[in-house]
Amino acid sequence: MTNIEIILLILSVIEIILLILVLLFFFRLKKSEQFVANLQKKQEDFIQKLSFSSEMEKEFLNTFTTRQEELIELEKILSKKTKELKKLILKAEQFTNSPLFVKQIILMGHKAGESIESLAKTFNLTQEEVELILEHSK
Repeated sequence: MTNIEIILLILSVIEIILLILVLLFFFRLKKSEQFVANLQKKQEDFIQKLSFSSEMEKEFLNTFTTRQEELIELEKILSKKTKELKKLILKAEQFTNSPLFVKQIILMGHKAGESIESLAKTFNLTQEEVELILEHSK
């Protein structure tokens, strides 16, 4: 073999090695492209999930604000109703404490067969006071 043939042989081997290296580089490049594409897909999925979470948070805050406003309105209504009920209770207590009402109840109770003792206990009166009311009404 001559020097030229040896050089040609060495160059051919180098070309084959370079061709193999280029093929390996392209295979690695292809894997890298797939890896980057997969990362991009995962990133897009993550962004979609973040967007969904953000929308859910906005809806939650809007609902919470609406509920707070409704609760404030209900508290106002409840406060108003409480005042009305207190007034009614006060009127009822005044009515039940009126002597005319007590007299009527004692008379009806006595007609229904209630004893003077039980009527006196019910209205925090003495038996003499109940007897006096009954005699006065005759």
